[in-house]
Amino acid sequence: MARRNAGLGIRHRKIMEFLTDFQEEKGYSPSIRQIGKSIKVDSTSLIDYYLKQLEEMEYIDRDEHISRSIRILKPVYETASVQGGMTLKKISNPGDMLVLRLAGRIVASAPMPMPASDLAYYDPESSVEIARSLLPKREKISELFALEVQGDSMIDAMVNDGDIIVVRQVESAENGEMVAVWLNDTNETTLKYFYREGSRVRLQPANPNLGPIYIENPERMRIMGKVVMVIRQVKPPISSKTG
Repeated sequence: MARRNAGLGIRHRKIMEFLTDFQEEKGYSPSIRQIGKSIKVDSTSLIDYYLKQLEEMEYIDRDEHISRSIRILKPVYETASVQGGMTLKKISNPGDMLVLRLAGRIVASAPMPMPASDLAYYDPESSVEIARSLLPKREKISELFALEVQGDSMIDAMVNDGDIIVVRQVESAENGEMVAVWLNDTNETTLKYFYREGSRVRLQPANPNLGPIYIENPERMRIMGKVVMVIRQVKPPISSKTG
């Protein structure tokens, strides 16, 4: 069986991805110039040429005499059901998939002691697969790792117990960013929003039933990374497996 993306060149695929995202967000088709801008091509005649090829391959249908009339016949995205009735885009092209190491567990509740081996809670073979195009283009894959979430202190940020977060290794953060924090003197870890307030740091949960954590001496904490993506889970949390 042929792959859904069979026959598509790089620009064809990028146009299809842009068309799909644009129509899902706006409810109508983009203009020729908007399509060109999305793939960094100024020539409208060249964009029209690519669209004609996509028509010939039966990926789209359009009326050339009507503006914004593109209709997608073969989406390059597939959808998968996830927890809470949400959907997650998954790129059909296997070459777009990345494998990130699952470094361990992060607590989204009150700080909790972690194993002496820091975050090395899982075996070296543990990993998660995600589509590269779901991540911001500026992200360097070598700086990313994944953590399993335990607890419900970030539920209003759509981060639930058992979800997987993708984290970029950083040592500092801006106010309002969601970060993974290590408390040096107690060997505890937690996932919270970061706020610097004068000489202290406030770690703010996203749960109205929980209060913030105040770090009076910022030197006793270490920012391990900043959350760049959340992967909702339909399977039981990895940490609940036995055997």
